[in-house]
Amino acid sequence: MEFMEFLKTKRTYRRFDQSRPVPRRVVDDMMEAARLASSAGNKQPLRYAAVCSAELVEQIFPFTYWAAALTDAVGRPKEGSHPVMYWAVLCEKEAKSFGTGVDAGLAMDNIIAAAWHHGVGSCMMGNIDREQIGRILSVDPSLEILYMIAFGYPAHTSTVVEPDASGSLTYYMDERENFYVPKRKVPDFIQLL
Repeated sequence: MEFMEFLKTKRTYRRFDQSRPVPRRVVDDMMEAARLASSAGNKQPLRYAAVCSAELVEQIFPFTYWAAALTDAVGRPKEGSHPVMYWAVLCEKEAKSFGTGVDAGLAMDNIIAAAWHHGVGSCMMGNIDREQIGRILSVDPSLEILYMIAFGYPAHTSTVVEPDASGSLTYYMDERENFYVPKRKVPDFIQLL
């Protein structure tokens, strides 16, 4: 796939084919992508839990919240379209600094890109119940859960569109549960000097 097409299609996906697990070779690429991510001062404070167990994934699901621009009834994946894997992005509490958020963003993008290279879609999640997920995963008290990422083979499309006449940037879903994500035109937010 051509690079700009890769970026255009590497969207957030919120409906997955729950019958298709992510193969180990894909998980291996994702782990290597996490390892290669840049880190402020090369401190590497992030840790990860790749949750591949179907049982653990289903235990975590109720403590994740989906599609903030939509009602829960519409935005939340239904049975059969849940993710098949989660990654918890964690940080050593003692090592947390001004660069931790940037480190997490860079690492998550690497992991998501490695997954998308194999056709595995994802959804980064900050709206999660960290305490409950921490209990399920038996997270060490020295670590803090920053984010979760849901993964699976997409069961819908996610398409970049231009904002409507009102200029709204709110994403929306059609009757087939395909997502549409308005993006500004380049001249509307980048100034060349």
